[in-house]
Amino acid sequence: MRPANRPVALLFAGAALLMPSLPGSAHAPAGTVELDERAIGSVQFDTSCAEQTRQSFNRGIALLHSFWFDASIAAFEAVLKTDPTCAMAEWGIAMSHWGNPLNTKRPKRSLLPGSEAVARASSLGTKDERESLYIEAVAELYRDFETTPDHPRAVAFEKAMSKIVERYPNDTEAAIFYAMALNGTADLKDKTYAQQIRAAEILERAFEEQPNHPGIAHYIIHSYDAPALAERALPAARQYAGIAPAAPHALHMPSHTFTRLGHWQDSIDTNLLSAKAAKKANSPAEVLHAYDYMVYGYLQTAQDDAARSVLDKTAAVFEQVPPDDRYVVAGAYAAAAVPARYALERGDWARAASIEPVASPAPFVNAIVYFAQGLGAARNGNLADARAAHENLSRLADTPGQSAYWAEQVDIQRAVVQAWIELAEGKSDQALASMAATAEREDATEKSGISPGPLAPARELLGEMLLQLGKPTEALAAFRATIEKEPGRFRGLFGGALAAEAAGRPELAKQYFAKLLQNCERSAPGRPELAKAKAFVAAN
Repeated sequence: MRPANRPVALLFAGAALLMPSLPGSAHAPAGTVELDERAIGSVQFDTSCAEQTRQSFNRGIALLHSFWFDASIAAFEAVLKTDPTCAMAEWGIAMSHWGNPLNTKRPKRSLLPGSEAVARASSLGTKDERESLYIEAVAELYRDFETTPDHPRAVAFEKAMSKIVERYPNDTEAAIFYAMALNGTADLKDKTYAQQIRAAEILERAFEEQPNHPGIAHYIIHSYDAPALAERALPAARQYAGIAPAAPHALHMPSHTFTRLGHWQDSIDTNLLSAKAAKKANSPAEVLHAYDYMVYGYLQTAQDDAARSVLDKTAAVFEQVPPDDRYVVAGAYAAAAVPARYALERGDWARAASIEPVASPAPFVNAIVYFAQGLGAARNGNLADARAAHENLSRLADTPGQSAYWAEQVDIQRAVVQAWIELAEGKSDQALASMAATAEREDATEKSGISPGPLAPARELLGEMLLQLGKPTEALAAFRATIEKEPGRFRGLFGGALAAEAAGRPELAKQYFAKLLQNCERSAPGRPELAKAKAFVAAN
């Protein structure tokens, strides 16, 4: 039986107590990092390597499943020190260098160490057929990487893992890696979520047998990381932090589900722990990833002072990321997103228009800044700056070599800015048509896991535009759709309440205002929206 769900706050308190004192660098030799099952979870991965390597190898697998890649590499290197003939340790190093399987594009230079590990594994060889299949599978991730995009290689890996599952149906680890591969190759435009649900079915069965396995809980959260599925992830989300309380990413991952469901304080609390663990592990990119989700939660609950405190630390943390590592997009994305969110979520259009660029090789990271600048300038009436930002977004959307998914996301941002420019130019009908079409485009896609949510949901912006143009009934429909998809968003609830009030729906307006006030019980002073909500609820 799966362990009973424990209260989230209790899980986090337990995680904090269990978190070991880690060395200052995640690059420390694995032997100096005393991480037992209470700290990182329990796995059993049988190999033909020397028996005395079993503990280090299983530690490496557990760390790999929690995306603690530097530490997993160190653990596999420790295996090789004991047994230099262990080809599966090189397999583990290659898997670790591949990194987050949800990453859609890796710079070629980042793939070289993994490719070299594959070559060493192949050279060492193994007489074990199962292990040979594992090595052949990881080789697919690096085959012709200089000339082939990541996605087809990831698909080849997925197919290779499916063959291992078919050949060795009792190999739970093969099934777990296969399920994650299914998530990594899923089409984010497929609203049936067929591939993610298939992965989740595999993982749910395994979770019954191995409730302390970090990878199973982790990948269930990823499998259900969509609005229509998020509720199904809640049991795993509530358990993962307690399974691997030393792993920064394990402490962060529950917030994917909490954010989807509007459980803001739970998201904040788990990311506070994640950021603390990531600092101890000397992982600034992981700190930034936690910051992005944390700030998103703070802003939805009007804890603006806390959000500002995190914002003030973000640039300095990003400076700790080595320039060659800024392709690790979650960290770079957060460094750009945190200041943009702080301005946009609070409707500070002047601040949004003046956000500074972030140094990143990823076009979609740079697009965050131009989106904030463009939307802020357009809504502040500064058409010249809005048009300049729009031009930059057009250029970034057309950047060759980026994934189709991110090119589409950037072009959606460009279209949003275009719509608000049209509104500022007095072209109301054209602006509404543009904004409505853009909302449809965004609804047809799915957010990436590196982000807690859109910088500003297109349909929510459509509602704001409709409300501004005196169309409350249509605005209410837009806000209600946003509230269903992105529950608990501050601007969605407030906009929905205003639209309901203007449309003659006072009971619905009161419902939205009351929910907003409930979410913002810890709010800092200064949000005029909350004063409006309190007055309306008191009068109705």
